[in-house]
Amino acid sequence: MHHTTATLLVSCRDRTGLVAALSDFVFRHGGNIIDADQHAESGADNGQFFMRLRFDIGGFTLDRAGIAASLGALARKFELNHQISYSDKRQRVVIFVSKTPHCLYDLLLRQQLGELGGDIIAVVSNHRELQTVAGHFGLPFHYIPVGAAGKDEAEQQQLDLLASLDADLVVLARYMQVLSPRFLEQWHSRVINIHHSFLPAFVGAKPYHQAKERGVKIIGATAHYVTPQLDQGPIIEQDVIRVSHRDEVEDLVRKGRDLERQVLSRAVHAHLDRRVLISGTRTIVFT
Repeated sequence: MHHTTATLLVSCRDRTGLVAALSDFVFRHGGNIIDADQHAESGADNGQFFMRLRFDIGGFTLDRAGIAASLGALARKFELNHQISYSDKRQRVVIFVSKTPHCLYDLLLRQQLGELGGDIIAVVSNHRELQTVAGHFGLPFHYIPVGAAGKDEAEQQQLDLLASLDADLVVLARYMQVLSPRFLEQWHSRVINIHHSFLPAFVGAKPYHQAKERGVKIIGATAHYVTPQLDQGPIIEQDVIRVSHRDEVEDLVRKGRDLERQVLSRAVHAHLDRRVLISGTRTIVFT
């Protein structure tokens, strides 16, 4: 029998007794710890503690309201930032695309194979080219054009759609538009982008062209949370591949596609599996 599990993410100033207190919370209420991972960073005044704790709540003596209340008391005592989620509530994902299909295909195939850990519920695009891809996988396709004069209106349509779909996460699978600060304020830490370079190198447009001009020996891909600062959000996942002087831009693009789809899918899975904690401008990703 598969019982419901809870995943608790915690961050706070490091101090003694944190692991004991969190473990005791689970033990006292009849839970069983399935997985625990913690990371502490030293510092005279600002050492930080991060933890991911997953536990079985099949025989838990508290309901979810009681769990929230008890965690609230622990949070006040230890000055914790915490998030609690449950395995019977799968996150709902909407993918934004433009014309490039490889990342979209990879995410949809992984969902079909049961590998993603959430539910892709719709595809949104500012072009119609990938409508047949969404249709092939039985997903609704929403065409919302974005013109220079009507970008605010288009974003409002997107926000209204996301609200109506009760979405939890937006994935930019080579969506070639910059989201406004207003959009990102409402979706803070819930938008993941794939950038086709090894950030912080080659931000902005045409990174493969920039890489060719600089004669780099490796190219990369980076999945990150989106912030108002272009390509500066906390990094979730990265990977690289070797290239040579013989590679033209078209070769870099071809080689980069494999990296992009793998890196984006790994980042989305980590987020959906509640393995990512944001700490300032960076992330803690539990493996």
